[in-house]
Amino acid sequence: MSRKPVIGVMGGSKASEATYAEAREIGRLIAEREWILLTGGRNTGVSAAACEGAKLAGGFVVGILPDATDAQACPHLDLAIMTDAGDARNLYNVLSSDVVLACSGRLGTLSEIVFALNADKPVILLNNSLADSHFHKYIRSGQLLHAATPAEAIALAATALARTNRTP
Repeated sequence: MSRKPVIGVMGGSKASEATYAEAREIGRLIAEREWILLTGGRNTGVSAAACEGAKLAGGFVVGILPDATDAQACPHLDLAIMTDAGDARNLYNVLSSDVVLACSGRLGTLSEIVFALNADKPVILLNNSLADSHFHKYIRSGQLLHAATPAEAIALAATALARTNRTP
């Protein structure tokens, strides 16, 4: 039996309402494909919005938390993994994902993009130009992709999964 694809959705703990709406939509679309959503698991920002969208659509949601407890965990998680690793948990996030979707964020999101690229994971930037100026090699190779809408991001994720034989 093959396992379901795991889609990591990364992004800032604070974002615009438009980014929150995109993250909720991404979560919903992931759930509709019966993929597993993985986030940083906290009850704020992109993580919380994506988790909410996926859960409302009946999806399975995993959060890899930086804390030793689930005190700041999103209530929409099906599985909360407490690492007590602080920002180092960003590496666990991307290594546990088949594809990484990066919404708007700051340095934590940038670290997840870098970790994912170094691990040869497909990365899709959703309205996020954070990595553009330093990662031309990955853009040219097709490993680092851009999407303007949640639906486009999900279509790119499906193509990336098919290329790596991770389509269910």
